[in-house]
Amino acid sequence: MTPTFLSEQFAKGLDYASYLATGTAEQQRRWTQFYELASLNDSQRQLLGGFVRRMHVLVVSGIWCGDCVQQCPLLQRIAEAASNAISLKLVDRDVHKELSSQLKINGGDRVPIAIFMAEDFELCGIYGDRTLNRYRALAAKQLGPSCPIGVVPPDAGEVNATMADWVGEFERVQLMLRLSARLRQLHGD
Repeated sequence: MTPTFLSEQFAKGLDYASYLATGTAEQQRRWTQFYELASLNDSQRQLLGGFVRRMHVLVVSGIWCGDCVQQCPLLQRIAEAASNAISLKLVDRDVHKELSSQLKINGGDRVPIAIFMAEDFELCGIYGDRTLNRYRALAAKQLGPSCPIGVVPPDAGEVNATMADWVGEFERVQLMLRLSARLRQLHGD
């Protein structure tokens, strides 16, 4: 995935509100419900607000996807807290096969997948389909004696833990960008 390819794919992405508008009324309701549950603590807001290197984040998603419903609103909250440094866009996995076909995880078309790029669209990392805490919560529910049914929001502890995982990944990429000799030379710092 070259910077040119990634730049082209990023240009095809939609901002959060536009992406959300592609869904049905029920899909929009679920995404909005999770967005309202998602919040950053003061420490996370301060950390994100201190980002200085610009990063582009392209999320391969599915408006229908339960994991996307539970994670993409968190990504939007993070992008809002660091709007000076994070440019977030989303694309539909099934529409953008040229991109999603290169992002198989465990042999499958998984979503969401976040592609982290520098300001010049150099690839910095790919993260997804679920964070560690999201997998832990699913394992606790599905590997035990019973499995939950229905689509209900997770408890606040799970949302907060998943948010912390995502914030940590954004911080990791920001530090990568700050310590990059190439970017330090470019920015004179």
